[in-house]
Order: sequence, then structure tokens, then C-alpha cells
Amino acid sequence: MERYLDDFIQGEVITGPGFTLSEGQVLDFALTYDPQPFHIDAQAAAESPYGGVIASGFQTLSLCFRMIIQSGVFKAVSMGGPGIDELRFLAPVRPGDTITPSAEIIEVKPSRSKPDRGVLRIQFRGYNQHRDEVISFIVIMIGRRRPEQSEK
Repeated sequence: MERYLDDFIQGEVITGPGFTLSEGQVLDFALTYDPQPFHIDAQAAAESPYGGVIASGFQTLSLCFRMIIQSGVFKAVSMGGPGIDELRFLAPVRPGDTITPSAEIIEVKPSRSKPDRGVLRIQFRGYNQHRDEVISFIVIMIGRRRPEQSEK
């Protein structure tokens, strides 16, 4: 079922499938996008405050977002977005960790000036296999309204 802005309810939670990061995936991402020693060098990482290699927070962010988006729940509504608020990396993600993302609708706001759209504010969270919250961020999504709603 296609869902538009008017179909989402504040407080609704969408849970995506979990993903497990291998050491190779952590290293590949870090070498390409975030080559800090605690992401790419086992010896340096062992001597870091993390005590071992950890995934880049940007990799965790990207994968949490991807898993929710791939569920298709925002396929009809999404018109992109102007940004992300309140991004927090709350706990290290290590190779072998399985992260499960969730997305809670925290605001549904039709536009006053453009009746065909509005704004969804979505609180994303990622939890590891121990149910520890590892990441939190708010996506601001511009969303389509149902065609019959935008004509009012």
C-alpha cells in the first residue's frame, strides 16, 4: 500500500531488518570514507579508548537509514529532505555486531504554502544485539500528500 504524508501517525514506529557488520565491511567503508586509525588499524584501535576496531558512525547512520528506506514504507511519500538533526553516536559498533534500526514518526506537518506536500520528522534509532542504543538521529523528510488532499 502506498503511504502519503496524511497516512503517517505521530508515534508510529517502523522497525527495519537487522544487519551484521563484518570486519571486512568496517574496514572497506573506513578506508574509503573515514580512515581514522581506530577504524582501520587493529593495533592503533587496541590502544584507543575503544580497545579494538569500531565501525564508522557514518557507516552505521547510512545502514540504519538504508534498511528503513528499503522496507518501502516511504516510497510514495519521500521527496527527499533538507537535513538531519540531533545526530548522536551513542556506543561503538564493532565487527560482528548486529544492528536493528527503528524509525518513529515524531511529527506530521502539512505545508501551509504548498498543499501538495508537508514535512515528516522521523526519529531513527539503531540498537545492537544487546538492545543497547548505538545511534540516534532525526531525519526531516519532505513528503507528498495524497493527490485528493492537495487539491483541498
